[in-house]
Amino acid sequence: MKNQVQLITYIDRLSGGGIADLAALLRGPLSGLFGGVHLLPFFDPIDGADAGFDPSDHTRVDPRLGGWEDVAALAADFDVTADLIVNHISRDSPQFVDFLARGSASAFADLFLTRERVFPRGASNADLREIHRPRPASPFSEVTLANGQRHTLWTTFTPQQVDIDVERPLGREYLDAILRTFAEHGVRTVRLDAIGYAIKRAGSSCFMIPETFAFIADLSRRVRALGMQGLVEIHSHYRKQIEIAARVDWVYDFALPPLVLHAFAFRTARPLKEWLAIRPRNALTVLDTHDGIGIVDVGAERGDPELPGLVPPRELERLVESIHANSGGSSRLATGAAASNLDLYQVNCTFYDALARDDRNYLLARALQLFVPGVPQIYYVGLLAGGNDLELLRRTGVGRDINRHYYARDELLAALHRPVVAKLSELIRLRNTHAAFAGAFRVADSSDTEIVLHWHNGAEFAELAIDFGAHRHRLVVSDAGAPREIDLSACAKIEPTRNAPRAAL
Repeated sequence: MKNQVQLITYIDRLSGGGIADLAALLRGPLSGLFGGVHLLPFFDPIDGADAGFDPSDHTRVDPRLGGWEDVAALAADFDVTADLIVNHISRDSPQFVDFLARGSASAFADLFLTRERVFPRGASNADLREIHRPRPASPFSEVTLANGQRHTLWTTFTPQQVDIDVERPLGREYLDAILRTFAEHGVRTVRLDAIGYAIKRAGSSCFMIPETFAFIADLSRRVRALGMQGLVEIHSHYRKQIEIAARVDWVYDFALPPLVLHAFAFRTARPLKEWLAIRPRNALTVLDTHDGIGIVDVGAERGDPELPGLVPPRELERLVESIHANSGGSSRLATGAAASNLDLYQVNCTFYDALARDDRNYLLARALQLFVPGVPQIYYVGLLAGGNDLELLRRTGVGRDINRHYYARDELLAALHRPVVAKLSELIRLRNTHAAFAGAFRVADSSDTEIVLHWHNGAEFAELAIDFGAHRHRLVVSDAGAPREIDLSACAKIEPTRNAPRAAL
């Protein structure tokens, strides 16, 4: 993976078209910004029950976006990341339709995980309470086959997404066929989506259990055998992230977003610096993605007082409230029971709104992201300093859609000329090209209210210092042998854009 900033995007929501249109953006108005692009699910169809994370055919590009030849053409110039949806398959898939029609006679009968396979003697109430759930509803769904037989299937996320038995030969071959398709068309990195839920055992949480770690290691080896790298997507206690990072190519630094917000809200850098001292280096740094802002990633382990979080519980509660306040209450409308959410452990909000649309603080947060070791990924809404899309939220009732705006081309081009976006683009180009970021990194000693991040490579250097208590910062880089200071306060305040009105509460 190139040591350059990556873009995370839905193809149609940024480009207004297909893969070829996105490629034209990357080579045109966004030229020089990104060395790679994570294409959020582009499989057939992209508009199912979960924004493409429930494709009926995981090996087919949605024809509205193009074909595999377009993916290969994009991969010729950019590192392409694609999602392997490990845990489940759509109810509309040919495999599940065949199972519904033919039952045990179906060639795909063993592909789908039933409750009885995990609980052959039945599941007690204690067993069911132990299961870790990303949503409040039951992880099971009842289905009736054409012959009248009834089965209880695992549907961890939604009834539309039927869990795969990844431990049986049919499940293994299903995933391997997708991986082969990716490799044949130039995909460089495979994001292992929802993999933490893939292994179930009676009497356990069925999430990130010891058998899950072994499965992740095995699947990562299969990814590497095809010439690709694996990126594991896990929202969990930070120590599990550290443990899994030792077994795979890449992990996400999901602790970084809430810790950055915490630093601004509480005017302290102490938890952030504590995390930087222990975090994995093989991490993709993010502030925002297509999901919400993770809270579980800095919180205590559920039911285990021996594993406290990076942020104390009361401060975490106050942090969530500060996000809601900064967003004018709009994030509250999209989080938890307020909308159809799969994410009990996340706050749905754009990062720009989470920082009250303060351009200076937003740019400082992005500078922090770009300075932290690893490969930075920037979400398309974050790139354009987008606000919460209440209109889309009201239309769909899906909490995450508040941060999944559809940009028309003229709206995109206008956003690129906003001072905050232009300054962010300048920072991204600096991160991509400055020699210091290929060198050594250290966190300099400073008070609890300050953080000082320093890179050096021979005579080249880059340093970012932020004092959250005094509201001061300094960003200085070497330029032809002399220091050059970059002022992130010089960005004029811009009124909210028309696609992101403040919440009327």
